[in-house]
Amino acid sequence: MSNSSSSQLVAELTRWIATAAPGARLPSTRSLVAQYGVSPVTVQKALKTLQTRGLVESRTGVGTFVRRIRTSNTIDHSWQTEALGTAPSLPRASAALRTVSNDVVSLHSGYPDRTLLPERLVRGAYSRAARSDAAVGRTPAAGLPELQEWFAAELSEATNARTAPPSAGDVIITPGSQSGLGSIFRALVGAGNPLIVESPTYWGAILAATKAGVQLAPVSSGPNGPDPDELARAFDRTRARAFYAQPNFANPTGAQWPSSTGERVLDVVRDAGAFVIEDDWAHDFGISAPPVPLFARDDSGHVVYVRSLTKSVAPSVRVAAIVARGPARERILADVQAESVYVSGVLQTVALDVVTQPAWQTHLRAVRRELESRRNLLVSELRELAPDVAVDGLPSGGLNLWGRLPDDVDAEAVAHECEAAGVLVAAGDEWFPAEPTGQYLRLNYAGPNPAAFREAARVIGKVVSGG
Repeated sequence: MSNSSSSQLVAELTRWIATAAPGARLPSTRSLVAQYGVSPVTVQKALKTLQTRGLVESRTGVGTFVRRIRTSNTIDHSWQTEALGTAPSLPRASAALRTVSNDVVSLHSGYPDRTLLPERLVRGAYSRAARSDAAVGRTPAAGLPELQEWFAAELSEATNARTAPPSAGDVIITPGSQSGLGSIFRALVGAGNPLIVESPTYWGAILAATKAGVQLAPVSSGPNGPDPDELARAFDRTRARAFYAQPNFANPTGAQWPSSTGERVLDVVRDAGAFVIEDDWAHDFGISAPPVPLFARDDSGHVVYVRSLTKSVAPSVRVAAIVARGPARERILADVQAESVYVSGVLQTVALDVVTQPAWQTHLRAVRRELESRRNLLVSELRELAPDVAVDGLPSGGLNLWGRLPDDVDAEAVAHECEAAGVLVAAGDEWFPAEPTGQYLRLNYAGPNPAAFREAARVIGKVVSGG
């Protein structure tokens, strides 16, 4: 048995353990080295494997013993029924979060495929962060100053000459945008108060608002965003303090507001003395048009801006920023501190390292080209093989297509039948804060294996048509 044969030693010891009594002591490392002709390192590696599998337990200074098998008892937890009371009513977990095997065609996910991530940059950044003070230190509550400066500088580039650019002091770093939205809703809206939202809108915002006890007031939003007059009526009717919106590449529809809509929405919000909470989730995924943040047109504090790096850098780097001015920023920071105290310095250092590398912009350009290719391919295949799925126009950015089904077709049933045929899609109902106005599918063109788009479109077309 060679020095590299720890797996063979594991197999030998597993057979020995099967016949040994619980609590029996294994031979010493020296004995195993002599018996099997392996190195002490190989023995230690094998024993660690057996311990990980729960077969043995190590006692420092004593030895390694066969683990005693615990009998499984039936334990009564019924007392918790009264203690917990009625379960809170929250939206179900999104289909976009499901993980699936490689043999399934995945069009349901809310994340880009791993091949679209800057993996080399991320791995290098983690390696450097592990050797830095960030590995053991604590960052300021509002975030790493250099990362605050980067987010502020990104917004400043889009700010027009008539608007004061944001400063690093306006930025709050949060552990992902989901956490940030929760803090904003609690701090600026408050439990029991109304929040106006586009319909359809991001399911995570619906979840965060529900968890915060906020009452949702939907306004219809189409390819050009919401009707500003309808938004004004919603503010008059609800007396809401805030409007949650995605002006650029909305999830799920992919819509991007025209500049004129953005200006009119800002006028409505200012007249109402309210906030617009701008979720710029797909800032890095503009394909045929750049994102133009509303924040860049307002310096009076009416816009609270949220941008995440989780999807564009890596899912493991849960880092986002809230940019707000005035007392609103202080209220949000107080909630962020109460919720998470501070964000991991390692994650912030990794994020900053990646986005300040010269290769970052090169990577983003390549990703945008790939997204354009995948978007066009999926649309083409759907129009040929699933003509009953109406995709109006091409989204100018983001990760998704929003396809309308015939009114007599149930989107949930379509999703189930497609899954049975090996294609995962997301039914559109979960993106509506109230009753859905139609039957929709959200299809992610940034997932793995675009070569399977044609087969996916064939399956979807067959299921929708009843063929």
